[in-house]
Amino acid sequence: MRTQDVSGQVVVGRGNTVSRVEAAPGGPAAAVTEEELAALRAEFARVRALVPADEPEAERAVGLLDELEEAVTAPEADLSTMAYVRQWFARRLPALAGAVAGLVIHPVVGRLVEAAGGRLLE
Repeated sequence: MRTQDVSGQVVVGRGNTVSRVEAAPGGPAAAVTEEELAALRAEFARVRALVPADEPEAERAVGLLDELEEAVTAPEADLSTMAYVRQWFARRLPALAGAVAGLVIHPVVGRLVEAAGGRLLE
């Protein structure tokens, strides 16, 4: 059996997350409005409230969420911090890993990253 040329993305392993954020065709990302930024900040507050107070890692988790919020709203998005925080939650507080991943792939975050000239690839 012979395989012809194949192209595309391949992901192998367990627990992989693949995200892709693209701009609308034909131009740069639309500017993020103050309303959208406020909604994103409210989403961060919602996720912070999910951290159980009796969790031994609660203080660290909230601190990392603060770092994540700063990383995505900075003039130049910090992709390494975004990846680190997502991975930390996956290892230390897996019950919240989905909520944190939702922050990382939030549409407003994608536009902020693109506006800063980066690409969000995982």
